Amino acid sequence: MFTYTVRRLGSLIPVLFGMTLVVFGIIHAIPGNPAQVILGQRATKEAIAVLTKQLGLDRPWYIQYVDYLNKLLHGDLGTSLRTRGPINEEVWPFLAATIELTVIAMLIAIIIGVNAGIISAWFSKSWFDYTAMVLALVGVSLPIFWLGLMMQWGFANELGWLPTTGREDVRDPVASITNLYLVDTLLQGRFDQFGTVIKHLILPSFALATIPMAIIARMTRATMLEVMQSDYIRTARAKGLKMFWVVYKHSLKNAIIPVLTVIGLQTGLLLGGAILTETIFGWPGIGRYLYDAIGYRDYPVIQSGILIIAAIFVLINLIVDLLYVFVDPRIKYTK
Repeated sequence: MFTYTVRRLGSLIPVLFGMTLVVFGIIHAIPGNPAQVILGQRATKEAIAVLTKQLGLDRPWYIQYVDYLNKLLHGDLGTSLRTRGPINEEVWPFLAATIELTVIAMLIAIIIGVNAGIISAWFSKSWFDYTAMVLALVGVSLPIFWLGLMMQWGFANELGWLPTTGREDVRDPVASITNLYLVDTLLQGRFDQFGTVIKHLILPSFALATIPMAIIARMTRATMLEVMQSDYIRTARAKGLKMFWVVYKHSLKNAIIPVLTVIGLQTGLLLGGAILTETIFGWPGIGRYLYDAIGYRDYPVIQSGILIIAAIFVLINLIVDLLYVFVDPRIKYTK
């Protein structure tokens, strides 16, 4: 197990190296000069040339790549071309906001999706099964930007139950410690702020959770239907065990492996694909950070942001692989 974990962690190195090379090449193939974007349309050619040289953008691309790679190996993500601030310090508040949003969204997706799939499988071909699967299909099909706008219109503008944008009440800002506002408010004992942060999380997290929720529900139903046809499940039911124990102790335990795989993949996808949700709800996450960086041709920020997301994605998949052993002891990693 330990050897397998170390080997998998070692495999991250070539993956991330390849990611830096691909991202660097694609970004530098995009037309446009960051110096022009920073200085504006009325900037003179001389001013643009001076700033281009100051930023090091006049050097050959391979020299720029080696310089970026050298900084990366020393734990330096570089300096933003737009703000001239170190990315190491700038990126964490944005990443923390996305992590908080993604975790809450995935908790919603897992709790509702898994239980909806279980009930649909147990009461297969019932009205609940048909309704849940139709809703799951709708959840996969609905564009997030449309759903987000409709949720804002209904729950915020019409009913006035929830705020439309942001992470906090601007009149009572959260004093940042970890930049995870749910954690920070609890550490400070500000339960009133904790409730406010929860209210700001509800709409974007539900909007972000719709697609993984639907996928998890459909996968859970499919695997549970297969497991429930097994002999040991029929034996458990014949012994008179209560439905709860048959489903959650026997059936779900043996059906959870494919569901765990889907959860891991969807968590990684949410982390890197929350740009639309963050834009609609004014959420200051890594998606918005990268979106603004793309507009300013801020190469170091784009490269570092994508690299961080790629690293987290691979780590999530490693964690899922390791969870297989704890869920099903029959799985052994020997190589």
